[in-house]
Amino acid sequence: MIDQATIDRIMDAAEITEVVSEYVTLKKRGVNLLGLCPFHNEKTPSFTVSPAKGIFKCFGCGKGGNAVNFVMEHESLSYPEALKWLAAKYHIEIQEDEETDEQKLLKDERESMMIVSAFAQKYFTQYLWNEDEGRAIGLSYFRERGIRDDIIKKFDLGYCPDGKDLFTRQAQKQGYKIEFLEKTGLSIKRDDWVRDRFAGRVMFPIHSISGRVIAFGGRVLKADKNTAKYLNSPESDIYHKSRVLYGIFQAKREITIKDKCYLVEGYTDVLSMHQSGIENVVASSGTSLTPDQIRLIKRFTPNVTILYDGDAAGIKASIRGIDLVLEEGLNVKVLLLPNGEDPDSFARSLSSGQLHQYVQEHETDFIRFKTQLLMKDTENDPVERARLINDIVRSISVVPDSVTRTVYIQECSRLMDVQEEVLFSEVRKLQSRQSGEVRKPGFAERPRIGATPVQQAKPEINKCEVEEREIIRILLKYFHSEIFEVEGEQPGETESVSVGRFVLEEIENDGLQSDNKLISRMFDLFSQNLGNESFKPIQFFINHSDQQISKLAVDMLAEKYTESKRWKKGGAFVESEEDILDLIVPKIVQEYKMRKVKNMLHELGQLIKQASHSNEPEKVMEFQNQYINLKKVEKNLSEQLGNRTIT
Repeated sequence: MIDQATIDRIMDAAEITEVVSEYVTLKKRGVNLLGLCPFHNEKTPSFTVSPAKGIFKCFGCGKGGNAVNFVMEHESLSYPEALKWLAAKYHIEIQEDEETDEQKLLKDERESMMIVSAFAQKYFTQYLWNEDEGRAIGLSYFRERGIRDDIIKKFDLGYCPDGKDLFTRQAQKQGYKIEFLEKTGLSIKRDDWVRDRFAGRVMFPIHSISGRVIAFGGRVLKADKNTAKYLNSPESDIYHKSRVLYGIFQAKREITIKDKCYLVEGYTDVLSMHQSGIENVVASSGTSLTPDQIRLIKRFTPNVTILYDGDAAGIKASIRGIDLVLEEGLNVKVLLLPNGEDPDSFARSLSSGQLHQYVQEHETDFIRFKTQLLMKDTENDPVERARLINDIVRSISVVPDSVTRTVYIQECSRLMDVQEEVLFSEVRKLQSRQSGEVRKPGFAERPRIGATPVQQAKPEINKCEVEEREIIRILLKYFHSEIFEVEGEQPGETESVSVGRFVLEEIENDGLQSDNKLISRMFDLFSQNLGNESFKPIQFFINHSDQQISKLAVDMLAEKYTESKRWKKGGAFVESEEDILDLIVPKIVQEYKMRKVKNMLHELGQLIKQASHSNEPEKVMEFQNQYINLKKVEKNLSEQLGNRTIT
């Protein structure tokens, strides 16, 4: 259990911009910062961070909150785990009671797997540097490959001792359960035996974007045809190969600074590139590039350069998946290395300056590269040439930006000697087919006029949600602000009335309650703090341990649009909301009451019809009297609102 004082220290230290910037590239936009949302796939930035309010909000998927909420969502952590994560980041010590055996058993399974993986990494690294076998075999291998000690340490490389179950026995001796050793894939258990999965292999820990070890890659050093050269951890609750890029944790800051990401295939490619001074590099770890991996890169930069070795057959097989990168709106370039070289060997053969120069001079736009590569196979063969043109056009058609598509078409027209109009026509045909075949989720077809409506179960709707959310927004921002002075108990004495007191007393005096339990709870929390001068609504609700309350508060405070400065430049006087609280607060409360009355009148009208159809005259009379009284209230409210109609 973390005490409230420590939570407050963590909240004060956790600067939202610092936390989010570790995962998202943010650009200044007025008083806020803008970037691509890390929680859903988007091409136009709608993810906003407000340093002043200490919140983030995505206007695309709706996620929002404070620094703790962001860490919880991004790292799939519980509230206490996210607090500990931030405490570690800002070097805040957390004092907790020692866990009992029962608490250890109940510990989150996912976190247990993380802990086991962290132990394994430290064990393998320690074995590499401190044990005779590790130094003689593992460390010697890395040094023979030309990998410096600082790079070995930077990537936490290690060695798993050769033997049946040396690592597993040591882990169990330290108290780690075979259940989690098996689930992480570190140990293989059968009915009558247990084995180390990575025995006798040099180890490449795979880190999450936040730096936690989630899996391993292991390379065997023995020449055995029956043994896989590289072996990876199996899929688990903490490791999904298609969503991970090797080296992303070590590269993310440099990718943001350089606004470019180099993509290679293997672990040693990444190590050698880092050693040569190119640190904005990640690896797909031998798998075909996936949409999740592309989006991971896109969080930090829209610019990707893919490095290929000189094997033409391998390149042709690989480039088929690059359309996925284009479809996500990234700017793709290709760097073809000399024949017989891969990124690892090539980076080790050049100095840092030479490698940088080669990269800058030889990287080529992907569409141009693909056209030139495949054109060689179509000479004097019109059928193959037509197939190539269709292949290129298919790649261009998935590019989301129309300007980029146009540039690509013009370039291909020149390279392939095909009229631009023909290419434009083919692109339009392909896009038409794509839009016809794929329906975006979340959008229903518009029914035809006259079509018979389909009876569907309607979700419960809070008919006063607009007004109630506006009231909460006003209470969050101006709870203690004074808007009126009224006569006090003594003659000549005046008493100030705050926004909070006026709003809550008006609601409570009329017995109004929200149909939304969450909003109703927030009203209760506001009421409980009337008269509490130290109560800070924004801080209280944004940092509330109930994540639903925190999110709702963020939603109310997040403003998508900012006031245009042209009004003030043109000499126009623009009143701030705070200056006219005495006008807008009573108006908002009256509109809320009017909405409630309208809803009650509608419900009474339905009840009158039902009672009439059921031939219940007494109920009809009762409901009609209530209806007449409510109409009087409606008329009075309408006069206060200036005869405005609430629809």
